[in-house]
Amino acid sequence: MNVKFTAWYSPLIVLMMLACQKNSDKESLSDTAGSGFILQEADLPEYEKNIDHMGLLEALGDRHGESMRTGQHIYSNTCFNCHGDPEQEGSLPTAFKFWKDAFKVGNDPYAIYQTLTRGHGAMPPQVNLSPVEKYDVIHYVRETFVKEENPSQYFDIDAAYLADLPVGTTMGPEPREYKPWAEMDYGNFLINTYELVDEDAPPRERSTGPVQPLPDEDFGDANFAYKGIAVRLDQGVGGVAAGNAWMMFDHDLMRMAGAWTGEGFIDWEAILFNEKHNISPRTIGKLHVENETGPGWAHPETGTFKDPRFQARDGRKFGPLPREWAHFKGLYPYGDRLIMSYTVGSTPILETFGLDSLENNPVFTRTLNIKPAGGLLKMRVAPPGTAVALMGEGAELNEENDYQVVHVKESSGLVKIKIFLAAPGVSGLEELARSAAPAESLEEFTRGGPARYPEKLETNIVQGEQEGAFQVDVLNPPFNSPWKNQLRLSGLDFFRDRNRAVVCATDGDVWLVEGFTQNEETLTWQRIASGLFQPLGIKVIDEEIFVTCRDQIVRLHDFNGDQEADYYESFNNDHQVTDHFHEFAMGLQADEQGNLYYAKSARHAREALVPQHGTLLKVSPDGEQTEIIASGFRAANGVCINPDGSFIVTDQEGHWNPMNRINWVEEGGFYGNMFGYDPPADSTDSGMEQPLVWVERERDRSPSELLWVESDKWGPLNGKLLSFSYGYGKVYLVPFEKVGGQVQGGIVELPLPRFATGVMRGRFNPEDGHLYLCGLSAWGSTQPQLGGLYRIRMTGEPVNLPVDIQAQKDGVLLTFTEKLDEGSVKELSNYSVATWDLLRSRKYGSKHYNEKELEVTSAELGTDGKSIKLKIPNIEPTWVMEINYQLESDQGEVIEGLVQNTIHRLGEVSS
Repeated sequence: MNVKFTAWYSPLIVLMMLACQKNSDKESLSDTAGSGFILQEADLPEYEKNIDHMGLLEALGDRHGESMRTGQHIYSNTCFNCHGDPEQEGSLPTAFKFWKDAFKVGNDPYAIYQTLTRGHGAMPPQVNLSPVEKYDVIHYVRETFVKEENPSQYFDIDAAYLADLPVGTTMGPEPREYKPWAEMDYGNFLINTYELVDEDAPPRERSTGPVQPLPDEDFGDANFAYKGIAVRLDQGVGGVAAGNAWMMFDHDLMRMAGAWTGEGFIDWEAILFNEKHNISPRTIGKLHVENETGPGWAHPETGTFKDPRFQARDGRKFGPLPREWAHFKGLYPYGDRLIMSYTVGSTPILETFGLDSLENNPVFTRTLNIKPAGGLLKMRVAPPGTAVALMGEGAELNEENDYQVVHVKESSGLVKIKIFLAAPGVSGLEELARSAAPAESLEEFTRGGPARYPEKLETNIVQGEQEGAFQVDVLNPPFNSPWKNQLRLSGLDFFRDRNRAVVCATDGDVWLVEGFTQNEETLTWQRIASGLFQPLGIKVIDEEIFVTCRDQIVRLHDFNGDQEADYYESFNNDHQVTDHFHEFAMGLQADEQGNLYYAKSARHAREALVPQHGTLLKVSPDGEQTEIIASGFRAANGVCINPDGSFIVTDQEGHWNPMNRINWVEEGGFYGNMFGYDPPADSTDSGMEQPLVWVERERDRSPSELLWVESDKWGPLNGKLLSFSYGYGKVYLVPFEKVGGQVQGGIVELPLPRFATGVMRGRFNPEDGHLYLCGLSAWGSTQPQLGGLYRIRMTGEPVNLPVDIQAQKDGVLLTFTEKLDEGSVKELSNYSVATWDLLRSRKYGSKHYNEKELEVTSAELGTDGKSIKLKIPNIEPTWVMEINYQLESDQGEVIEGLVQNTIHRLGEVSS
């Protein structure tokens, strides 16, 4: 079945297709230079050109109470995360503070409306708010924060002001609560971290305050499934989010964590769902059955249920059970069913969940196939009082240490049992079990079944026609898929057939995409896996697909040739997962020996709980070992393997990170985050490895992964290093050098329009030589579109970029890709050089210190015609240097740009 999408585009997708988004620091309220707006007026929906701003503002008087309530709701759920309020600092301390800061664009309501609509600087456009909602939140902010706390910034509205507003006849579209995370069909299961609670559970306590690190909450009695597999049990369309009955399997502990029913699946409180910080989703509805946090099976040799795992500072235990005790093997999706595969000792077990009923009471079932049964096989089923019945030969139900436990007898053959569970007080389970059909064999569901997503979706390729050295093609994802996928694309890689690639999305999907090299007009998308836990990296190795998820590295297997994954093998699940929202598992690379690498973020504003927090991790080729390569990262977005076997890992501004940093990583290094696990005693700058470059937020508020150029078509950039911007949707060249063992360098923006999403990952296609990028926008990105896929082609036109930088004792040597005009090189007014320092501390970020303008006393063109030696008498090591240049090539082309770099050491003067 092929479904073609050619006609439906939201305004933002048109923006993405046309690749017309301009550099934000070259726009203004009327699209003139200098405003910092992200979107131009031409990029906005058509209705924005005909808004009755006067009418909307006048209406606020009649609906003051309603407007304030709506505005408060929007601020609390959308704005508060970053901005905070006078009592509680937001998660982004550099965000605008309405109660004390001065407005940059304008303090009148229409100017603030423009900021919300078009985005400004680090503030993304609020594309999901209607005009009415935008004025409601403006009204709330003005009356609550500005008028009372910041009166000099309060603008009084009068008749003259209203009469001067743009004239229109519409109020815009009706407000609509936008919840794409709850509307998506994830399939019939979704892996995540969940807290299981009953419907009358008290509100959660969340520690807050200006003092960092934040204290840990007391979660000792909470029932978290850190690697929870939520499975829908009732029938119907829409997947797990549309169900009414669920069970949860915790694959850290091989336990059934709980079973619940209700109108609604979870509360969706999470950073990648509704963008809430410092929280994990909770179940909602009636919790009928639950098991405490602890091993689901006894140790097969000792019979103990005592939890042996790593114990964190707060008393909780994290990570999987030891492999010799129990080991999660993977999942077999089959239609609407899910078969879980694991071992206890050497005994293989298959398990599936089901739903029955008894006098209008839900009855939850567990069907297990155990073969052959040996050793002390004991499984915790439920606490006393829970209604339990057992059906099948080879096992018996007992009570042990105040728990209902199934003992599996030794057997040389397959043991098939079915367990029935219901809430305390439900009677009649024994009769239901006796009358039920025998426990079924699950083996037949492990060989591949009918496709769950048979549709193949066709989308357009929009060819770029930009002038200059680079052209950008937009490879549209299927934005209006039948499953309402958000398509926040987080990784891609190619097969040996370079026409085919796999793309993962952080919402849980993996897609097979075809048409890269054999079709210039369309792509075909096939959803081949779903329900994974925040995939943020993907790699094809020997034609096998590996996916980095927060809970595991998954290897996908197709058994029946329909391309869809029939087995989600848990290749490695050593991941130590906690409930913290920030600990993403980022990127996936492989070395020549088959070792895999990914980076794991630390806890935002908190001290680490587990050794893996804030680390670069290495997984052995067989998937059985994980080791920490380097530590001290805060929010490490992916990993790049260098030709010399070292690595590059980016990190983000925050606590102990005065600014973003690109790190050239050596094994065993510590990279600065003192909130990491077991940091060194020396918290000074000399106690950490220095970055290749400190990246200022004005250049890139959130760098992602780096990539080496491997393409002859990229001419003078072949073999160079690129950095991708998640924060601003840009691509940078990274010129660098090594002085006395220290790598240092800078970033130079490629002359490209901003992408409509943040850029996460890139791969060069060895067949066509082009660079393919995928991206997404969520927390921390200014870009408006949820996801996108792109191709950058080199045209053969001059690049005119500096590709090498050397900091010397008498100045800086810059080498460009093309020859330069000597007259423009020698003109000193064509350069400006500034430096400043940063302060690294437990506080979030840093302001500038010791700002200087350095004099350039001469500029000389080298004999190669491409290099410029800038003589700077007062040059010295510095955290940040910015070199602005306005030159001409020897062909008369204008060359304007900026190098932002870091100098740790000054090299010898070149001859």
